[in-house]
Amino acid sequence: MRLLLGRKRLNSITYQKVMRWNNRVGLTSALNRLLNRRPEGVVQDVDIPIENAPGFLRFFLDEIGIHPVWMCPIGGHDTSRNFPFYPLHGSGLFVNFGFWDIVPNPEHREPGYFNRKIEDKVTELGGIKSLYSDAYYDEDRFWELYDGAHYRELKRRYDPDNRLRNLYQKCVLRQ
Repeated sequence: MRLLLGRKRLNSITYQKVMRWNNRVGLTSALNRLLNRRPEGVVQDVDIPIENAPGFLRFFLDEIGIHPVWMCPIGGHDTSRNFPFYPLHGSGLFVNFGFWDIVPNPEHREPGYFNRKIEDKVTELGGIKSLYSDAYYDEDRFWELYDGAHYRELKRRYDPDNRLRNLYQKCVLRQ
């Protein structure tokens, strides 16, 4: 790609343009249908307590297999402070794992199969995932993880007529 596009065009803006063009035209979708493939997009950022980070990385490399993986230590925050919609519990030291790629799906599993595996492992290890990417939680689990009681209290206060969609509808149902 570098030879074709040159160094100046290998950046996130060019990548976004290529991805949007491909989504409009459907080139890779058509190719996947022709070849009977059903790959799954996995785009996530997750924060794992530092003591569980090696276990997450082992799982991720064995079960998902995306390379490269962005790993960045985060922490040092005041653990007495409460962030109800993005709870970072424990020691206050975490590793952020970021990964963005397509995972081959040779067995034609249900849509979201790999994303659900990641969500389950993140929860099992006491981590939390950012909600900018696709999410597959069932509603009860979602509100358990992202402080549904606090959210409902704020929703009643600032949107008593329920004019706006709630966080679950936006992040999971994509409404």
